[in-house]
This record gives sequence, structure tokens and C-alpha cells, in this order.
Amino acid sequence: MTHTIELLHHLWQQASHVIAPMRLLLALTIVSSMSGSIVVQARWETPETRRAPRRVSTPSPTPTAVVLPDEAQVPILMYHYVSELPPDADSYRVDLTVKPEDFRAQLQYLAAAGFDTITLDDLYLHLTKGHPLPNKPVILTFDDGYRDAYEVVYPMLVEYGFTATFFILATPAHFESPQYLTWAQMKEMADAGMAIQSHGRDHVDLRGRSYEYLVYQTVGVKEAIEYHTGQPARFFCYPSGRYDDDLIAVLKSAGYLGAVTTEWGTTASRAGLFELPRLRIRGNTSLAAFASMLKH
Repeated sequence: MTHTIELLHHLWQQASHVIAPMRLLLALTIVSSMSGSIVVQARWETPETRRAPRRVSTPSPTPTAVVLPDEAQVPILMYHYVSELPPDADSYRVDLTVKPEDFRAQLQYLAAAGFDTITLDDLYLHLTKGHPLPNKPVILTFDDGYRDAYEVVYPMLVEYGFTATFFILATPAHFESPQYLTWAQMKEMADAGMAIQSHGRDHVDLRGRSYEYLVYQTVGVKEAIEYHTGQPARFFCYPSGRYDDDLIAVLKSAGYLGAVTTEWGTTASRAGLFELPRLRIRGNTSLAAFASMLKH
């Protein structure tokens, strides 16, 4: 043991004579040998080497596969006018018009029943990426882009903290028709979280049309919405619910992600993103009937 201490003292003296800039340290380890004698191990280290953490390799986590749902039960409500009826209202206008007090009652029901409004983008991401949806999702859509969407609907939506999708026509907005939304109004709504989407340049039947005409009616309105609102237009609403395979092909090539129909239903599927069904809210839809629709 005396010899061991003398050896340690000798090594320490040697370390003290090392040139300072090298800043070497002596690492000593005393190991008990099999014979009971003491063995001294020594190595020279720099402070940087001594403090360096040991790197332990860990296996990369195995990515878990996302299981995509084939379909989702999401009611997409279809509105047109939300206003008082004009004196000269015909049967079509009566059918398409929900009175403001009835619309408020419907929003109150949605809020009290725990529904959360989502957008078509949310539905698309759920079906194609597996993004979660709230427990009770609902999508509010308004066709044609009438002025009451800004004057009546929009303030109520903000009041209840809801969002909605408005399918607009480009030609009336371009000429600032007094019955329709202006680009400035749409910009304000988009900035507040509303989705402004495409219904066509004009409200015309797009079945059996030439490729050039379909491009004119579907691409121009998309570009106009994006230019005036600064928000992407990714979804289309078929005028009067009429469409064919050629129209769907043009929509896909133009960058649309889906389209809504006037077909009744609540089942949205990944395979049918360009044929999404909706629930029509009519002028005579009672609150009880409204609530019943949402239970399916």
C-alpha cells in the first residue's frame, strides 16, 4: 500500500510539470486485482474530453400508420336566403328563404346541443389525413352569395362564434349587384374566419359543356376569390346541383379538393369528395324538423 501511495504521489508530481496551455489532467483509477494487490491505471485527458457526455445510441421510434376513415357522418346544411320575404315573393323564393328569427333559433339550438361548426377544409383533412373532428361537427353553407349573407347571417355567426362557407358567383360581385355580396364584404368575412368558395362565374347548368366553357366558369371565379380575399378557394358548389364527369375532371385539374351537391344525406366519403351530400333548410323547416335532421 505504501508503494501505491508513493506511485500516486510521483504521478501527481509529473502532472504538475505539464505545460499549462496543454491543460492536461491525470485520470487515475484504482482497481482491485484478483490477487488482492492494488493496480493503478492512469490516462491523460483534456478537460474538454473529460466533460464530454457519453453518446448513447437510441433506436428511432417506429412511425405509427394513420388509419384513414373511409367516411364521416357530418351534416352539411344548405341555406340560400336568410331574410324577410319581399312582397312579390313567388313559391321558389318562399321555399329558399329562412326568416332571420328562425335562423337565430337554429343557431341557438346548435350551440345548446353542443355542435361545433367546421369547414370543408376540416372535413377534407379528416378524410385524407386523419385529422380529428369535434364530437358533433356541422358545416353551414350558403349558396349564391346574396347580400343578406353579410347583413344578416354574418353578424349572427360572429355572435355565436360559428363559421360558415359561402358559395359565391363572380359576375354579380364584379358588377356589384345590390342583391349580392361585394368583394369588399367578402374580404371582411374571410378575414373573420368565414370561407368564401366557388359557385361559378354565373349560375348556369354546367352539364354537357365544352372544356373551354367549363374552365371559364370554374377557374375564373376561383382566381377572383383568391385575389379579392387573399384566401384559397378549394371547393365548388354545383349550380342547381347539376354536374357530370367532365365538370368533375375540370374541377380536379383546376386544383379543387371537393364539391357539394343538393343530394340529401350526411355521409361524406373520401371516395365521394366531389359528390358531398347536404341537408336543405327550407323556409318552412320547423325547429323540431331541424333538430331531427341532425340526429341522423
